Amino acid sequence: MRADRAILFKLATNERLEQLVKGIPGGEENAWRAASRYVAGRTRDEALQVADAQIAKGHGISVDLFGEMSTDPADAARVVDEYLELAKLLPEPPADVWLSLDLSHLALDVDPTAAADHVATIAEALPPGRLLQLGAEDAGRTDAIIQCVLDVAGRGLADRIGATVQANLQRSPDDIDALTSAGVQVRLVKGAYVEPTGAYPYGEQTDIAYLRLAHQLAASEARWSLATHDGRLREAVLLSLGAVPVEQLLGIRPDVLDDLRTRDIPTRVYIPYGPAWFRYWLRRVAESRGA
Repeated sequence: MRADRAILFKLATNERLEQLVKGIPGGEENAWRAASRYVAGRTRDEALQVADAQIAKGHGISVDLFGEMSTDPADAARVVDEYLELAKLLPEPPADVWLSLDLSHLALDVDPTAAADHVATIAEALPPGRLLQLGAEDAGRTDAIIQCVLDVAGRGLADRIGATVQANLQRSPDDIDALTSAGVQVRLVKGAYVEPTGAYPYGEQTDIAYLRLAHQLAASEARWSLATHDGRLREAVLLSLGAVPVEQLLGIRPDVLDDLRTRDIPTRVYIPYGPAWFRYWLRRVAESRGA
């Protein structure tokens, strides 16, 4: 991993940097101008407008009120309320609409049991055929995330939730076995976090791990999708395994998704919104370094 990429990831979680940039005259406006390529808006209404546009192009969507690393149970409750309202306002079927959420936004670090209850509440509010897709976070939270997903799946909600598995983590084959055995949908990503241990380096080893995990998922006959902007890796999976659903982030090479739709490959766009856009934007910038 290039040094500047690692530095940018560290800066993406630096609250002081965000305050500094936003405190400079014109700083927030300029930052938002750059970030708006990747963020659907700062409000729910703005996000829903972007969602409608993507659906009109034939793509599925996954909408996320972006946020993470909360330690306030009251804030977690407010997040749940926003998701319940969002679930009521999403376009009706047959529009292919999911929700996305990072578990640390539900104060997972403070109360894992309450976080699982919150996930179940949101999942129960979704109509059949729609999912709450839970994101991957740093490796230190992976155990808690997997346990939360399996807890909620065990409540009879496996068909309403999805989990994200990072190919760079050496533990991922076992996590895939646990998730697919529980009937949970899996989104396979390379993994963007800078991990000190237990992870393959960014590059060839992670790419090989990704391909192996894709074949593991296909052999399990589980519901799964591949989420990568690496064109060579994506095409290698599609050529070997067929029309696997492909997910991408809003604003990154939208022409690729349009092309995939002409090939009858299911597509989905991740649509984040909300006031926590600054750190999300820095992560997208970091991922572009050496990607």
